[in-house]
Amino acid sequence: MAWVALFAIAFALVEASVVVYLRSLYYPGGFAFPLRLVEVSHLRVELARELATLLMLGSVGVLAGTKRWERFGYFLVAFGIWDIFYYIWLRVFLGWPASPADWDVLFLLPLPWIGPVIAPVAISAVMIAIGTSIILRINAGLAFRPGPASWGVALAGTAVLLYSFMSDTGATLGARMPEPYAYWQLVVGLLLYAFGYALAVKASDRIGR
Repeated sequence: MAWVALFAIAFALVEASVVVYLRSLYYPGGFAFPLRLVEVSHLRVELARELATLLMLGSVGVLAGTKRWERFGYFLVAFGIWDIFYYIWLRVFLGWPASPADWDVLFLLPLPWIGPVIAPVAISAVMIAIGTSIILRINAGLAFRPGPASWGVALAGTAVLLYSFMSDTGATLGARMPEPYAYWQLVVGLLLYAFGYALAVKASDRIGR
């Protein structure tokens, strides 16, 4: 676990350093909404970088674990630590975000995801907690086999969170200031994740018996 965390923290520094250069190019006066158009050549590189990021974090999970769900747990932990430290490093380098309520571009596919920094940080914290729990269960010799109900609840939570980030297309595609973030959707999404994981544990315990 320690080596996975160390990788995630170091990788977050690399990602943050790239953003430092991008912001000096597109936002020399400091990052702020409305968003500015990115050159197509730079956008292609950014999309490739995001894909490479997911592949690298997934590869760490595969290398760290020995079983399917243990690997998934390590991926969740690596992703969560990476995302949180990404903002910590930006704070160190740029003094940004000034507060957890500052808005950011979170992802680019299939539309730009936007939202306050507290949203991805909260999701990452839940990912770390669930990933760690999965790893501990498997290391203790306990089963982990999510059933259809847990999958359905988790997918519903994902849909709510994605909608909260991508629904304001006017701000992402129309270069306008974003509408106020629907924090209730963040809370609902996180609660659905927690409930889905609880259902997965309950189903796994029945299998274990």
